Amino acid sequence: MSEFERLEQQLAAGQWVPLSPEVDAAPIAQLPPGPGVVVRSGGSGGGSRCCAQPSLHLDRSAAATAHWLTGIGVDPASTLLLNPLPLAHVSGLMPWWRARCWGAAHQQLSPGLMKTPTELLAFCRGLPTWGKNPAVLSLVPTQLARLLAHPDGVAVLQQLQLIWIGGAALPAPLADQARALQLPLAPCYGSTETAAMVAALAPARFLAGEPGCGDPLVDVELRLAADGALEVRTDRLALGRWQEDQPEGWEPLRDANGWWRSGDQAALAPGLQIVGRIDGAIHSGGETVFPEQLEQRLMAALQAISLPVSAVLLLGVDDPEWGQRLVALVGSTDAAVLQRLAALTGAWSPAETPRRWLLCPELAPSALGKWQRQRWREWLQRLDSAEA
Repeated sequence: MSEFERLEQQLAAGQWVPLSPEVDAAPIAQLPPGPGVVVRSGGSGGGSRCCAQPSLHLDRSAAATAHWLTGIGVDPASTLLLNPLPLAHVSGLMPWWRARCWGAAHQQLSPGLMKTPTELLAFCRGLPTWGKNPAVLSLVPTQLARLLAHPDGVAVLQQLQLIWIGGAALPAPLADQARALQLPLAPCYGSTETAAMVAALAPARFLAGEPGCGDPLVDVELRLAADGALEVRTDRLALGRWQEDQPEGWEPLRDANGWWRSGDQAALAPGLQIVGRIDGAIHSGGETVFPEQLEQRLMAALQAISLPVSAVLLLGVDDPEWGQRLVALVGSTDAAVLQRLAALTGAWSPAETPRRWLLCPELAPSALGKWQRQRWREWLQRLDSAEA
């Protein structure tokens, strides 16, 4: 029995289903009657964190996505939904759930296939519906970059009707490469708390050069708090959120007027623009600095001069004079690149300029394309302790 068949049986029995062992400690007995799923949620800190999403909310999410697809001329029921992400996360759950709601075809793609574009192309060509049904794929930027780096990966992407891209910011060089190839990318934004996608940019608008994540879906309202935090109102917000360091129970998401405050700072023109994680921002010399923006800026400069760097991660560390300063972890084994990086940032403002550059050959985001910043802070602490 597949994991999807097992989940179907449990839902049919009216159960709340934990989708990963990491959330087994969640107090499911405190929830109202199911069915639904308890799914791990992201975040930059440590510890298990999860959301309770009833089946009804996942149905509503699928319906809103179907409405969006219809609006760009795609019949949801006719699609082949390719799924390269794990069931334990909402981004891997929803392709299957959408197919279930729409009567569409669903095909899981193993992690090994996503890392070997030649095998992925052969696998897709062997699917009975390949080339017949409009193929739709959800990717994170890391997966997109890997496919774009190989001719067979590009061949797969060029056969797709639609490519939703989310989970992390889309770097400008990747966006430019996708536009040059006329790939039908649809950058989108969503979260576990919102039962996945709440905004998406139509491929035609992406190819025309529009940035960001487009407009809210039909069942979603977006607004900005006074500090620029994105707030969302929709009838598919999770019933609650639980963290293992908050054993008292489920934390409600909605305020008195039904709004949920996300952890992202945003702008709403043109369309939804994500500035960066509020909990990832640092305050340096009286300035607020968003490391994600600087990382994208630096990686674009690196690619322009072909420096052998796989990734750059900027972390804030306490500083007695500045409050916080940035330290840069660099995915490379070549010490010579550190001087080049320092030169590239020579004209940046002092608050934005890293005070240290450190080689970290193993540096990489998670399988979902997200940076586990707490993990790398701990790596930095271990390095500093060893050098003390």
